[in-house]
Amino acid sequence: MKGETRLISAFVMVIGFLSYFFIVTFQLTESSPLPSTFQITWSSEYKINGQKLRGFVKTETGEKLYVVYTFSSEQEKSFYENTSLTGWTYLVQGELIAPLPPAHVYAFSMEKYLISKGARGIFEVSNWTFIEEKKSIRSFLAKQRHSMKKHIETTFPESLVAEAQALLIGSQDQVDHELQRAYQKLGITHLFAISGLHVALVSWLFFEGLLRIGVRKEMATIVLLIILPIYGVLAGGAPSVWRAVSVVELIMLMRYARWQISIDDALAISFLCFVLLEPGVIYQIGFQLSYLATVSLVYSGVILRLSTNWLIRSFFITFVCQLLVYPLLLHHFYEISISSFLANIIFVPLFSFVILPLNIAMFVITIISMPVAKVLFAGYEPLRIWLTTFILYVQELPFQLWSPGRPAIWLICVALISVLVGFYFIEINHYGKFAVVIFIPAICIHFLPMLFNETKLTFLNVGQGDCTVIELPFRRAVYVIDSGGLLRFEQELWKTSESPYEVGRQVVVPFLKGKGIRDIDIFIVTHADADHVEGAEEILQEITMHEIHLTPGSMDKPIMQDLLMEAKKRMVQVKEKMHGTTWRIGETSFQYLWPLETVYEGNNDSIVLYLQQGAFRALLTGDLEEHGEQELIHLYNKQLADMTLLKAGHHGSKTSSIEPFVELLRPELTIFSAGLNNRYRHPHDEVVERFARRNLPTLTTGIDGTIEVRIRGGTWSVQIEKDLVQ
Repeated sequence: MKGETRLISAFVMVIGFLSYFFIVTFQLTESSPLPSTFQITWSSEYKINGQKLRGFVKTETGEKLYVVYTFSSEQEKSFYENTSLTGWTYLVQGELIAPLPPAHVYAFSMEKYLISKGARGIFEVSNWTFIEEKKSIRSFLAKQRHSMKKHIETTFPESLVAEAQALLIGSQDQVDHELQRAYQKLGITHLFAISGLHVALVSWLFFEGLLRIGVRKEMATIVLLIILPIYGVLAGGAPSVWRAVSVVELIMLMRYARWQISIDDALAISFLCFVLLEPGVIYQIGFQLSYLATVSLVYSGVILRLSTNWLIRSFFITFVCQLLVYPLLLHHFYEISISSFLANIIFVPLFSFVILPLNIAMFVITIISMPVAKVLFAGYEPLRIWLTTFILYVQELPFQLWSPGRPAIWLICVALISVLVGFYFIEINHYGKFAVVIFIPAICIHFLPMLFNETKLTFLNVGQGDCTVIELPFRRAVYVIDSGGLLRFEQELWKTSESPYEVGRQVVVPFLKGKGIRDIDIFIVTHADADHVEGAEEILQEITMHEIHLTPGSMDKPIMQDLLMEAKKRMVQVKEKMHGTTWRIGETSFQYLWPLETVYEGNNDSIVLYLQQGAFRALLTGDLEEHGEQELIHLYNKQLADMTLLKAGHHGSKTSSIEPFVELLRPELTIFSAGLNNRYRHPHDEVVERFARRNLPTLTTGIDGTIEVRIRGGTWSVQIEKDLVQ
């Protein structure tokens, strides 16, 4: 009977996948042009950050769009911050724009995000007019959720607001990045969101509360059936929430109708309904992890019953979930938390049975009596601050993360199968075979990224900035030159983003982790400009650096202080380097050709790196300009002639790549590291024309995407990741 049930569940899920592929394919081919003016109605999925309002809307024809609106004044922004937009209808004009391609294959893809949400594209609003507010149960509940959010902000102590909003209404807008990263390292991020366990606990508390006040069991069941979907909306409607709500609803409805349905069948039907209603949801990480983790628990009854001790059973629950989802976690995040196996034993009961109920109780008390609430906060807040301090301390301990990079799809499948086989061996008490089956794929995942016999130079698309990653064969050494960064301009406070874009954290770190790069042997800062060094501190916080090289005299510049402070904190050696420094690893030699002086004066004091491997020669010039190039011509005339690869100076500015320099080098390939449609118009037309007249090919990171040059033996090749991403 159990085998038949599993077959039925598997069949339902297969049908779900087939439906998904059919519907997605159909949706992608059935888009019609948008009219010049049309109506949109806001959903509950929107955010205000800085000067922008972003979120999802429905058009008159039922299509879903991702809308971006720019506020014209602080007063307008304040109005929308204090108003629930769900159900509001506008007549809009604007432009449908294509999402930008991701910076590289490991970076966030806006196109995939839109597909996962079932949205057609990005619509930038140029003008809109309010028409009406459409009344519905959903818009009413969205208003209540908005009111709850504002109530928490005004009644809870500032240090407790983010936690309460996350646990009570599923809003993580105000969660501090440092704390969020600490939760990720400990593998307990799911506790800071509304999960299936969370829904189950709230349902149990509500149900038991009804019984305690004398409500009959049948009536309490009906009330719970009505309340659960309402709670799903108030909780933000994350996939884990709706998965839990839908499964509970199905089981309760079937039992109310005196039909028996197993939890795995209910889970499969829930999955199918999700996929049929919104096919793109299968791309959502939360959806994938929620269902896979639940499946692991549903089918691991034998393992979970191996012990009656609650502590050991808690470990088995975490062990089963983490082991089954680890291939998926590596695919999406390129790392997993090792400490999560122990951290969850401590923090799951703490959050589920202490912190969550306390937040619910304090929210209710703030509505009833603020004086009483203040007394409770006075006792709870110091304890909660202490717990946060403890979490931040613990996450600093070494060896908490395994970061092997993103495995190939075939290896992910092998790892997933090995886990399933491993569970079978546990059930029959063959623990030695379990260890072998689990560790062999894990070892392959760890070491495969290092098994390449070629040198790789990757010019990352970091926008208007520079970042180059050099990997030697078999990863004998990894060097990173510059980090990218943003030139941040002064603006009015209300226009400032609460979560600013960080190139180091959001572009460079994902690339390094995606490739399984855990250590940087030398980090080279060519010079002290924001677009070359601003992201360095963020990289150092995530990736181990053994040594940092700076151009002489640049340490005193303000832009360098964050990096130097972080380097001191992590005890990383910082050295000033100049002309004459050389080293060699295997067949590859490196030499700093510039600067000559110890007085720092700007771009023309950039560190210039010369790399040679056999017949392949590369010159990486930072932001070197005309004076520096003339000096290089004078000092290294023969050495620089007929270069293989040039990373052009100063992003292709007309102050660099002068005629004599280009004529001497005549590089077989020149790379401009410059942002798409940047305000400086780099690379300059005159410079591009200078190379074109000599039939010298060029590539630009902002246009062509991340560029990888591979050198092996006497040959070299180029891969453009823009094409690989698409």
